[in-house]
Amino acid sequence: MIGTPFQIEVWNILHEIPYGTTTTYNEIAKKIAENRGLERMSAQAVGTAVGKNNINLIVPCHRVVGTNNSLAGYAGGIDKKIRFLKLEGGYKEKYFIPKHSTAP
Repeated sequence: MIGTPFQIEVWNILHEIPYGTTTTYNEIAKKIAENRGLERMSAQAVGTAVGKNNINLIVPCHRVVGTNNSLAGYAGGIDKKIRFLKLEGGYKEKYFIPKHSTAP
């Protein structure tokens, strides 16, 4: 994987998300802030790093959702994100598709 140190840090956290579960961009940002001894980290910066992942089946970025339960952008398409989450048993009925996609 080739990326900035920040991107690689985010991608490593993505590897830790257990099969069949999800986490939020905000939770990843909190984890990075804690690891770096910072008060806070931008969830938007995390989202940008997640979006730069080029091997999304190996680095499971589909397991990351918005804090408000939105199925925020997925480079492969929201329909695929939903399919992967359902396949793994991690899809929840409270998830919704945002009106404006954040996918690249």
